[in-house]
Amino acid sequence: MGRGAFQENYGQEMAIFRSRGQWATLLAFLVLLAVCPLFLSDRVLTVMTMIGIAVISVLGLNILTGLCGQISIGHVGFMAVGAYASAILTARLGWPFWAALPAAGLAAGMAGLIFGLPSLKIRGFYLIMATIAAHFIIIWSVIQLRGLTGGPDGMAVPKPAIGPLVFNSKASYYYLVMAIGASAVYAAVNITRTRAGRAFVAIRDNDLAAEVMGVNLWTYKLQAFFIGCVYAGVAGSLLVHYYGFASVDQFPFMDSVWYLGMLIVGGMGSIAGAVLGAVFLKLLDEFVTVLGPILSAAVAAQAAASLALVSRGLVIILFLIFEPRGLSHLWGIMETYWRLWPFSREEGE
Repeated sequence: MGRGAFQENYGQEMAIFRSRGQWATLLAFLVLLAVCPLFLSDRVLTVMTMIGIAVISVLGLNILTGLCGQISIGHVGFMAVGAYASAILTARLGWPFWAALPAAGLAAGMAGLIFGLPSLKIRGFYLIMATIAAHFIIIWSVIQLRGLTGGPDGMAVPKPAIGPLVFNSKASYYYLVMAIGASAVYAAVNITRTRAGRAFVAIRDNDLAAEVMGVNLWTYKLQAFFIGCVYAGVAGSLLVHYYGFASVDQFPFMDSVWYLGMLIVGGMGSIAGAVLGAVFLKLLDEFVTVLGPILSAAVAAQAAASLALVSRGLVIILFLIFEPRGLSHLWGIMETYWRLWPFSREEGE
C-alpha cells in the first residue's frame, strides 16, 4: 500500500494486491523472470530452477508446520514418494508428464494422510519422531521394491513433455518450474484465506481452544498433511525429471532439516517467508560453493569442505536468537516504514 492509501470495504482489505503499485511490481517481477534465460548462463538457470523446486517444497512444509503447527522432519520422504510415482508412471507405464505430475502430488498426499494419522494422538517431540520414522520407512520401501523403482540403483526418467514441447534444455525447464512455482505460491496464498487456512492457524495457536470453538482437529490436521505432502510430491517429481534419473540418494534425510531451517530463516507461517527462506539459504549454498576453493587454498581443505554445513547452521542459530520471526518480519518492517514515511519516527521519540 502506498502512502495515504486505505481500504473502503472488506473486499479491498482481503484482496491479495490492493494497489496499482503492487500490481505493477508483480508484473515487473514476472517480466524479469521471463527474460532471465535471455541473458543468464546455464549455471545460473540451474540454480534458479533448484530454488524454484525448493520453494514449492517449502511452501508445503509451511502449510503443515508453519500454519497448522504439525512439525515434520520427514518432508523429503514425501518428495521421494512423488518422485518415484512420477518416474514409474512415465517410465514404466508410459503416462504423459502432464498427467503424471498431479498423480505424483496425489500419491504423496495419500502417503501424508497415512503417516499423518499419528498426529491425531501425539504432538511435539513424539510427532517429530513419527515423521522421521516416516522418512526412513518410505526410503526402505523404495529400496525393497526393486522391480518398480530399481532399488538402490535407481531408474531412468524421461524428460517431461507436453504435446510436441519437450523440456530438455535448461531454459525450457526453468520456464516449467517457474510457472508451476508461481501457481504454487498463488494457491498457497489463497489456502491461508480459506476456512481451512483459518482452522490451521487456530490449531497451531491452541488446538484445545480450537476444538472447543468447533474446529474438527481430525479433519483439519489430516488436510494439512495432505496439502503439505501434495506440494512435496510435485517438487519431487520436478526434481527427478530435471535430472532424468530417480535415486534414493537425491532425498537425504538432512534435506528435511534444511527445509525446516528455510522456514525458520524466512518466517514460520508466512508464504513470503517460505519463499524468502528458500531463496536465501539456496543462494547461501551457492556463495559457499564459490568461496570454498578460495578458502581451501588459505586453510585446510577439510575446513573449507564443511563450510556449507557450518554456514547454514550458523545462519539458522543467528535467526533463532536475533530475529525468530524471520525475513518476512524484516520485510514487513520495511514496508511499514515506507508506508508511513515521512511521518515515521524512531521508537521512544
